[in-house]
Amino acid sequence: MTAGVVAALGLAVVIAGRGRPLRFAGLAAWLAGSAVLALTLAPHGHAGLYAAAAAVGLLVAGGLAWVFVRLPWLLVIALLACAPLRIPVSVGEAHGRLLLPLYAVVAGAALALAWQLTFGQGGARELGAFAWPVALLVAWSGIASIWSGDRRQGAVYLLCYLLPFALLAASVARLSWAPGWLATAYVQLAVTALAVAVAGIWQYGTRDVFWGPRVIADGAHETSSWFYRVSPVFDGASAYGRFLVVAILASLVLLLFARGVTPWLALGAVAVTFAGLVPSFSQASYVALGAGILVALAALWQRWSLVVVAAAAVAVLGVSLGMPATRHRVLAEADLSAVADARTTDGVELATRHPLVGIGTGGFREPKADAAHDSPITVAAETGIPGLVLLGWLVLAAVVVCFRRNAVRGPTGRARLAFGLALVALVVDSLLADTLFQEPLFWAALALAAVAARAEVQA
Repeated sequence: MTAGVVAALGLAVVIAGRGRPLRFAGLAAWLAGSAVLALTLAPHGHAGLYAAAAAVGLLVAGGLAWVFVRLPWLLVIALLACAPLRIPVSVGEAHGRLLLPLYAVVAGAALALAWQLTFGQGGARELGAFAWPVALLVAWSGIASIWSGDRRQGAVYLLCYLLPFALLAASVARLSWAPGWLATAYVQLAVTALAVAVAGIWQYGTRDVFWGPRVIADGAHETSSWFYRVSPVFDGASAYGRFLVVAILASLVLLLFARGVTPWLALGAVAVTFAGLVPSFSQASYVALGAGILVALAALWQRWSLVVVAAAAVAVLGVSLGMPATRHRVLAEADLSAVADARTTDGVELATRHPLVGIGTGGFREPKADAAHDSPITVAAETGIPGLVLLGWLVLAAVVVCFRRNAVRGPTGRARLAFGLALVALVVDSLLADTLFQEPLFWAALALAAVAARAEVQA
């Protein structure tokens, strides 16, 4: 796992380092370590296929880099376009669904960053308040892969998620604030969400799940009843729900704070997108959306929002205690194993037994059970107290950057609120499924929040 450590430490230098030569060296280490990791994970006996794929990928990445250097905000447009697209891949006996189009965008962003560092556009710590927690979290995750009991899963996690997405966030954070481009990105997000929501509504109405192999394989629908789970395009209902929730919350900001015809258009987008979210039957998405709405109301009503939050809590508690099964669990103080998922219990036990360094990156990531526990427990189990502290630091920084001194009076303030709501929803969603660092929208929201915060400071 030396390659993973080299790549992670190199990326940490890119994110938190100063000076073009140092950051360029870090980028080279990231590239070399990632390439070795990819070769290590690749099945044997397909050298010709790998060479051809590498050549094509390099050409595509070069073209994208040329575009990103000249029109930097197209990086965000490309990210949003590719975030939903997981392509089925089979090489030898290995099968999976990978974000191949997004990996091409990452490669283009890396080449564009190399060009900028070479020719004088250095910069430093563009992620702002996120730079140190992200850099240290990436570095510690790479180091923790050394003592992992499942090094292959650790390498997969590093190569497919943490290393590419953190670099993508660092690249996006270099952008100059441009309200026109941001409006274009919002329209793209809203239209894409509307399209997939309409497809989901159509699936539910016709009971025809197309391009949803996981839904079909799980048998999570009954054609003779009202329960029929949909997830068009996306690899599972949870991913579909997260995307729609982020789009709904972005439109909600315009609905609450914009003027003129814009709120009415946003209302239509929210209504249709929510209708498409309902048949996903993703409990995590419902809870995440509720959390985002509460925070949005807090921004709108400020102190009066506490009354609404308290009333909602009392209502939820009353309904819960009114259900015999729930009342029995609460009042009878049932065993933790009866009210929590078994893997969550296992994760807490592992974190308790290995508090200082955890069991290593990848040690708690089974390929078919990664959604059965939450991100904080996974971080605690695999990277111990240091990883959990860094995660808490990152979440706290997100709260400060997005909500502190935000009067939501101008486009930049509204944008910060939208990014904050997206981060709140994605963090809450990750409490019910281990998805936080695997979700491209989380990294995009972090980076864009840093760009918006920097623009307000410079204004």
